[in-house]
Order: sequence, then C-alpha cells, then structure tokens
Amino acid sequence: MNSTAAKIVLVAQRGDSINRISNKIGTSYSWVYDWIDRLDDANIISKTDSGIQVADYEMRRRYEEMMGTLYSRDEVSQDDAYVIPHFAGMEYAYTEIDAAYIWTDGGYQIARSHDDYPVFIEIHERDIDRWIEFFERFGIDTTVGERPDADDVDGSVHYVLFPQTDGIDVEWNDGNPVIPLDDAVEQMMQTRAAYEPALEIIANEYDVDIDSNHHDQLPAD
Repeated sequence: MNSTAAKIVLVAQRGDSINRISNKIGTSYSWVYDWIDRLDDANIISKTDSGIQVADYEMRRRYEEMMGTLYSRDEVSQDDAYVIPHFAGMEYAYTEIDAAYIWTDGGYQIARSHDDYPVFIEIHERDIDRWIEFFERFGIDTTVGERPDADDVDGSVHYVLFPQTDGIDVEWNDGNPVIPLDDAVEQMMQTRAAYEPALEIIANEYDVDIDSNHHDQLPAD
C-alpha cells in the first residue's frame, strides 16, 4: 500500500501512456515505469498496446480509501492539489487563475497564498454532486461558481467548481487538463492589468501576438 502506487492506479485512465501518468502525478518517468512493472506483475494494472489500464478495481477502491484517509489527516500540498482531481475519473479542465498558472508552466501566480489556495476547475454540470462528494471523501472544501472568503473554508487548498452545460473544451499541458490557450487568454484580457506578466510569458513561449489576436478586448484609452 505505497502512496506512489496508489497515485498511479488512481490517476490511470484507459489508454494513458507511462509519460502521461508520470506528468499527472509529478513523479519521474523512471520511478513510475518501475512501479507500473510491479503493479502489472501484481495484476493491479495492465500494460497493453494501446496504453495503461486498471485491471483490479477493488484494489483501486482500497487505494482511494487509503489516500482519502491520508489527505483528510494532513494538510494538502500545492503539488498534490493538482494530482487529487485526477483521482475522480471525471472530465475537468483548469480555468481562471489556474489556466494562467498552467499555461505559463507554473510561472505566474496571482491572489493566492499558502494559507489560501483555491483551485479553479470547469466541470460538467451533471457531475456537480459527484465532485462535491468526491472532495468530501478527501476532507477538502468546495464551492460552486465563486471564490469564498478564506475564513469560510477549512484548510488552505480548496476547489472552486465552474459547472458547464455545453461541454468542456480540454487541452493538455504537462499532465494537466486545461481550457484552450485562446480561451485562457480571453479570460486574462478581461482583467489585463492583473495578468500582464502571464500574457507576456504566453506571448513569448507560444509565439502568440496577444494584441493582434485579442484587439477587441483591449481597454479603450
């Protein structure tokens, strides 16, 4: 009952590559490769031509119970805040502050601290109750639609859910599902002054002409 093994089993989705799993849990490829071999030998997961898949769902359930107990007992770290949603097995995408954080490869943070660390994700509206129940199992607070005051939540890490009725557009960046880059830029342009450093990083890293592509969202002089 190793925590790395548990994370691998819990984040694995049918067809995932070892590299994708490694990125999801933020652990070196070689270490994940070694654990996947052990889990395959134990018939807990299977390595197939089309990728990794879970073979023993009873063990997956036990791993989830174990990790739920661990996270309920201890403070959730910033790194694990981006691992835990993978355990849910439901589609989601990081948005708002986290879209900027992920598209800048962790290079830009705003309005968060170690004592108050909301994580912003888009979800399907049909999954609201399941997400709230999921995070409750890990002892983590959730709110829907807007960020709460820090005094109104327990713990530093908490999740803000944005339900979507028309589906979710998801792209992947370094193991994280996130809203498309263009959508993220549009969100940032709405409060450009706050996100200017992030926009500069994105313009340089992705060769995006921010002013040209989003001219209609620039504030008037």
